[in-house]
Amino acid sequence: MKFVFGKTFAIFFLIAAVGLSFGVGFSVGENQSKIVPIEGVANLEAGKPQGVDFSVFWDTWRNLEAKYVHSDTFDYQKMVYGAISGMVSSIGDPYTVFMNPQEAKTFMEDVSGSFEGVGMELGIKNKQLQVIAPLPGTPSSKAGIRAGDQILKINDATTEDMAVYKAVSLIRGPRGTEVTLSLFRGGWKTPKDFVLKREVIQVPSLKWEMKDNAIAYIQLYQFSEKAGIDFNKAASEIMAQHAQKIVLDLRNDPGGYLEVSQDIAGWFLERGQTVVIESFREKTKQNVYEAKGNALFSKTPIVILINEGSASASEILAGALKDNRGVLLVGTKSFGKGSVQELSSLRGGSSLKVTIADWLTPKGISISKKGLTPDVEVKITDKDFEQGKDPQLEKALEIIKDL
Repeated sequence: MKFVFGKTFAIFFLIAAVGLSFGVGFSVGENQSKIVPIEGVANLEAGKPQGVDFSVFWDTWRNLEAKYVHSDTFDYQKMVYGAISGMVSSIGDPYTVFMNPQEAKTFMEDVSGSFEGVGMELGIKNKQLQVIAPLPGTPSSKAGIRAGDQILKINDATTEDMAVYKAVSLIRGPRGTEVTLSLFRGGWKTPKDFVLKREVIQVPSLKWEMKDNAIAYIQLYQFSEKAGIDFNKAASEIMAQHAQKIVLDLRNDPGGYLEVSQDIAGWFLERGQTVVIESFREKTKQNVYEAKGNALFSKTPIVILINEGSASASEILAGALKDNRGVLLVGTKSFGKGSVQELSSLRGGSSLKVTIADWLTPKGISISKKGLTPDVEVKITDKDFEQGKDPQLEKALEIIKDL
């Protein structure tokens, strides 16, 4: 199973009890590299690239041992993990990370199980930790946290240069306990503190309702494994009520399983049409994922809502319908999470998550970092938010009536 947020897993981190966890692209494998051991410490020079002088590492190591005043407190294994983390972070890709055994254990719990938190997805954009999407009905959404809010501090810890998994570990915690987030939003003059009480989070995959008798309005919250089943059920109900048009709301949908995105696309595209292209560093190597569904909505007029919280699998679905059918996108620019990560298990329980490919829309446009630009841009102001108004949805309904 591939995640557009999971097992080929375009990964973000879900800080709530949502049985999937963040992403597009992630596969689990074993590291097969051979490291020749020497007495005391592994010989990390085995197989090093030509022209790389690794002696400075050992010079630094020996200087610390010889001169540091509290050298008796050294945790040598922790020092090695720190060196590896620094090497990996120097690449500058927020989705390529090294995880020590404890971090790797927490990560796998996030991917496979439920946990307690405040109900938001996190990511890094422009080197800044930010909220990808607050999940509906959770402490974060109830507190008024919005997609795109920058997280400057978690309790007393600054988030500068903080990895996503580290932020996750600080925000998560037992239900009933509190965490304070210092957030900054465009238009604010200064950051604001939000004190959130952690809960066990239950998030639905979708909900739908009829608008103006003939328009089905579908809100898809995440591409969880259950979302595929729930969408099939909703689609049957929509057809039974003779809906003529559809507004598909992918706002604040941070992603999920690639296969679920592909299956849902099969309702709107003809069999064999391209849903997404997986492009590897060897530019000639690509995997093409095609629609395989029943295409029962392939002739139904549709408008799609996106915003800065639309990421990964939701960007794949929106891009597929835009490129194949010219479906209009309404709202604001999407997040831009369009890469595939592979997770390799390393010795001692640590792991390495590496970006191995990018997702391209059917027309070959990269989603990564750029995101999808709406055909009709509509913003929601703070005043709209406070008054419970939704000008983006209003615009989508206005457009769909003329299609």
